[in-house]
Parts: sequence; structure tokens; C-alpha cells
Amino acid sequence: MTIYLEKAARPAQSVPMTDAEWQARVQLAACYRIFDMLGWVEMIFNHITARVPGPEVRFLINPFGLHYREIKASNLLLIDIEGNPVRPAEWPVNRAGFVIHSAIHAAVPKAHCVMHTHTTSGIAVACLKEGLSPHNFYGAMLHGRVAYHDFEGITVEEGEKERLVRDIGDKPAVILRNHGLLAWGPSVPEAFLMMWTLQRACDVQIAASRAGEIHPIRPEVFPQTVRESGPGEKRTCEDAFAALQRKLDAIDPSYRE
Repeated sequence: MTIYLEKAARPAQSVPMTDAEWQARVQLAACYRIFDMLGWVEMIFNHITARVPGPEVRFLINPFGLHYREIKASNLLLIDIEGNPVRPAEWPVNRAGFVIHSAIHAAVPKAHCVMHTHTTSGIAVACLKEGLSPHNFYGAMLHGRVAYHDFEGITVEEGEKERLVRDIGDKPAVILRNHGLLAWGPSVPEAFLMMWTLQRACDVQIAASRAGEIHPIRPEVFPQTVRESGPGEKRTCEDAFAALQRKLDAIDPSYRE
């Protein structure tokens, strides 16, 4: 299995870091630590990526080998759309993470942040034939907003990129069948609240399925629920993320280093 990204086609350079990039680094590092705080971790695996402001498609990704609680603003890796490191780096990039995230960053203009998880309830729902149920509070918020992509094995083949992007279309919540969850958005907070809603929908679905027969939501209720739900409101997303970041700062602000 190809775990690491192959040697870069272009050597890393000494590219000056802008204030905008540093702010993006701090926010993304906070997101990694929040994921750890919420238990959305899979040892050193999975990824959250964020584009850095600028004319070129460059994005930040976690160094492969570090746990989420070790991520800091300074140790995130900046790579281009072909996987070349923009600056010299001590740690490698995971190929599977690069293939998934680079495909979306390159093809979906609004996808400035992409998140992928392997939570237990997320994978459980991804394994179900019917997929995500809309018949709970959080599932109803995502009605008509969830895409599905079939499992093709470990995501290291370039050819899968086109099929992944085609299956996603413009839907910000994605279930990778038999694999896990994915969400994207125009900012870290917007992608985060989309992932949080998707994760909560999976948690509730699995819990309810053990308790008894599910009471269905009337079809006419879905449009209003989607319209009024938090994941579509930029201010709500920013406020929710900021609240968790304040909690993180009180526990361990070292992600800012």
C-alpha cells in the first residue's frame, strides 16, 4: 500500500509566510484540536485541509505521523495541488489524504476547507444500504444535501478523483460508503458545522435504531428544516466554532504556536 506521497516533482522553496496564511494556520490547528476534544480521531490518520488565500491553489494539511493533539499552526504542511511541499518539511504527507482532498480543492471552487473522519457511528451509517436517515432532528437538516461515493479501496489511485468529484457535485455533506464521512465548505467554521451536523445525525440514527421503530418525519417538513438549519448560516457557523475555540484556549492554547 502506498502510504506516503511520492517525492515531490518540484523542490521545496523558501516562500515568505503572509499574515493571511498564519491566520489560516491558527484556525486550522484549532480545528484539529477541537476534533481531538470531540473524539473524532483515528490515531494519526484522517485529515482536515484548508486553502491558503492567494491566486494559486495551495492548502494546509497535517503532517503524517502526528496525532491531532500535536498539531500546531507552525507544523502544518503547505502543499500545492500536485502535492509538492511549498517549504521544506520534516514530516511526509499521507497519499490517501492528498488524493481525496486535492481532488475536491481543485474541482470545487467553494471548497476552501475539507474534512474527513472515521468515527464509529459515521462508518456504521456509511455501511448501511439505505445510508443516512433524514428521520431525526439532524438528519432532517441535511435532507437533499448528502452525496454518496462508493468504496473503491484505499484512496490512492488518481483515477478515483474524477469519480469522487462527480459523485459529490455541489453537496457539502458526503458519505463515503463503507468508509466514513466527509464535509466541505467555504471556510473552516462552515465545513466544521456541516461535519458536526452530519456526525450528530449518524450518532442519533444509530442510537435510535437500537431503541425501536423510528417515527418518520412528514415530507413537507423537510424544506423548512433545511432552510432554517444552522449549517447554512455563516454567522451561526462562526459563532459555534468560536465558542469551541474559546473552550480549547482555556484547556490548551499551544495550537497557536
